[in-house]
Amino acid sequence: MSADFLYGIEVVINGLMAGVLYALVALGFVLIFKASGIFNYAQGVMALFAALTLVGIMEGQVPFSHLINAIFGTSIHHFGWEVPALFAIFLTVLVMIVFAWAVQQFVFRHLVGQEPIILFMATIGLAYFLEGVGDLMWGSDIKTLALGLPQGGSIWVEEATAGLGGDDFYGFFIDKLDMVATVVAIILVISLIAFAQYTKQGRAMRAVADDHQAALSVGISLNFIWVLVWSLAGIVAMVAGIMWGAKSGVQFSLSLIALKALPVLMLGGFTSIPGAIVGGLIIGVGEKLFEYTIGAPYLGGATENWFAYMLALIFLVFRPQGLFGEKIIERV
Repeated sequence: MSADFLYGIEVVINGLMAGVLYALVALGFVLIFKASGIFNYAQGVMALFAALTLVGIMEGQVPFSHLINAIFGTSIHHFGWEVPALFAIFLTVLVMIVFAWAVQQFVFRHLVGQEPIILFMATIGLAYFLEGVGDLMWGSDIKTLALGLPQGGSIWVEEATAGLGGDDFYGFFIDKLDMVATVVAIILVISLIAFAQYTKQGRAMRAVADDHQAALSVGISLNFIWVLVWSLAGIVAMVAGIMWGAKSGVQFSLSLIALKALPVLMLGGFTSIPGAIVGGLIIGVGEKLFEYTIGAPYLGGATENWFAYMLALIFLVFRPQGLFGEKIIERV
């Protein structure tokens, strides 16, 4: 095999792993939109808030320490202990569940029956509120998420594949963190699908997604299901925040990962979990291959910043419901 062909395979593999992470972010949108019809603009900020909370708990940081010090003239920042990573993740999950309950109890419970644009504007307000609370609670400095996840290229993969294309090929460069993130994302996706298919709560969630009134008629609590859905979206956001935060540091630009999920949703459809997965893989592989074959040689590079949105625009023109989305037909 030629070295160019093998480098192309390497690009596809890295694209697939990036696509899994894109799909993971998009899943949070799909879960909420499918169950409640709300497009959650705050999904990216939820990932940021979860990552900030995890780092704060692990480091034993005092929440709102800057505010407390400003009001009382103290100088406290840490409790003096550190929390093990697994226990900190468990506590962060509890925080995201409490957040889901608070969102339903104090925001969306009062907006039942409102127009979709009002619900969307509520999520915009929620995003900025949560970002401000995260800043006030944990500080705005860039934080390192030290979970012991492997970093850098896999020497084993590189050595095992070196020489496949002769002296011009030095082996596949596969980032170990991307490999771990891919495995975690796959496990999470399979768990979500199994939960939706084989548990009583999952079937109730699917019933609410199909028909709210029919679900109410058989005794399913919409409030419980919406808290459940927001909790699951919060857990998905936490996993996405961990993976992206471990790669680039926990900083406020982390909330922008939600923007990368929008083309994924446009390709896969806003109501389809398989669509989010397939859309993420298409975007991940497509942008890497386009950069490798056209962007870098002919366009000066940096095409990964806009390729996904151009592809999404094409889908909006020719298939606005996406590959797996439900086609909306209005009869007049």
